[in-house]
Amino acid sequence: MICRRRFVQLAGGGIAAFAAGSSPAATPDGLRRVPAADVDVDAATVLAFLEAVAAAGMEMHSFMLYRHGAVAAEGWWWPYGADRPHMMHSLTKSVTACAVGRAMAEGRFGLDDAVVSFFPEQLPARVDVNLAAMRVRDLLSMQTGQATAVSGSVWRPLRSSWIAEFFKIPVPDRPGTTFVYTSAASYMLSAIVSKTTGQRLRDYLEPRLFAPLGIRNLSWDVGPDGINPGGNGLSWTTADALKLGILHAQRGRWRGNEVLPASWVESVGTPHTADGEYGYQWWIGPQGAYFADGLFTQLSVVFPAHEAALAVTAAITDDEALLKLLWAHFPAAFGAPRAAATAAQRELQRRCSALRVLAPLSATHSPLCARLTGREYRVAANEDGVLALGFDFARSRCRFWLSDARGRHTVAVGIRSWLEGDTTMTGSKLHHEYEPERMRVVAGGEWHDAQTFVMTWQFVESAFCDHVVCRFDGDTMTLDRRVNVNSEATSRPTLYGRLV
Repeated sequence: MICRRRFVQLAGGGIAAFAAGSSPAATPDGLRRVPAADVDVDAATVLAFLEAVAAAGMEMHSFMLYRHGAVAAEGWWWPYGADRPHMMHSLTKSVTACAVGRAMAEGRFGLDDAVVSFFPEQLPARVDVNLAAMRVRDLLSMQTGQATAVSGSVWRPLRSSWIAEFFKIPVPDRPGTTFVYTSAASYMLSAIVSKTTGQRLRDYLEPRLFAPLGIRNLSWDVGPDGINPGGNGLSWTTADALKLGILHAQRGRWRGNEVLPASWVESVGTPHTADGEYGYQWWIGPQGAYFADGLFTQLSVVFPAHEAALAVTAAITDDEALLKLLWAHFPAAFGAPRAAATAAQRELQRRCSALRVLAPLSATHSPLCARLTGREYRVAANEDGVLALGFDFARSRCRFWLSDARGRHTVAVGIRSWLEGDTTMTGSKLHHEYEPERMRVVAGGEWHDAQTFVMTWQFVESAFCDHVVCRFDGDTMTLDRRVNVNSEATSRPTLYGRLV
């Protein structure tokens, strides 16, 4: 007999049961929870997926699985939690596609409108025939004719107009013929929506997408043109990413109301490239599935034939490796549960309640703590512009600080248990050129020996985790910093400091 229980994720990790019959409003995200078997999801297959991910050593942060009107499985790897936003990177592109679909349904512009027609004031002195031929549909399908791909990390440091930068990129190929994945195309889609509606994407989508789906407290970066980057810059929760998938699995309808035209939903999940792997700002998967995919593996996967969706956040550089495991278990998990469904459900719940990224800290100490506290290390000239740094040790914590041209930055580091706080710590070169004014961090430190202090900074609203190794020798020290994932180098040059 199936145990009639419902489950909801608690902040900070773990799954708790609540009474059957609870309404969607009883959960913070407004989604129902049911045991997997109630919606014909095989808990054993979901569990096998999690075990395969763990065996591969992949760093997952969260997952949520939805089918037939309810969440059937979910989990967060502590210190990630259901209430935390997560940087979505290029998953943002599929949200931008929603704005394009709505704007076209409102008659703002069409698929075959020329891109140059929207920005006559930004065009180069000479517009060649290929640039003139580029259409909105070419932006959507990443077939702009441009041979150069632009990552968000390339444009983020620029303070010039990104629209003007787009038109500087050569267009050697006829648009609509060659696939080149580029965030520049998605930016221009955002710019076109903003130009034709008079609103940023964030504001345009608020009453049309976010409010109807109960998506709140999201954030979206703004570029130098005053435009939300269409290809990246969005942060929201795992449940929000799941709702994006659910909406498409339901052909654009949400609780009986049309949010996106069904014809548009069908278009985005239809291949528009010669290799059949890309639609309109969505990737095409096997067996009719399609998915939004962000750098370091942020996913919203749609299974239209099964009325199902799956959302994932992670810190995995090789998203193909995770996708291979995902396709091996889904949609296979959608079907009659195995005979031992109740036992599998209990084991799935147990496993999900114990997920974590950060291991417990060991209580460690060094005689150097008293000598270092309150002292300052002057740092030798370095390409990161670090000027000085220091440590203030207390019984159960350390206050690490570093100064550079941006100012003085601190991280509160737990010695016996992890500490959570905010920081302005410089990190763009390790963080795909992102450097928000404030970052939420869970930090801990351990003495590996009397002269080596190692800090871990888990930036829990992103994929990034920094490992900082400090080695002391008399009045000198070295600091080495590396990150778990990045689009460029994953470590910075060693810093050399001397006590003042």
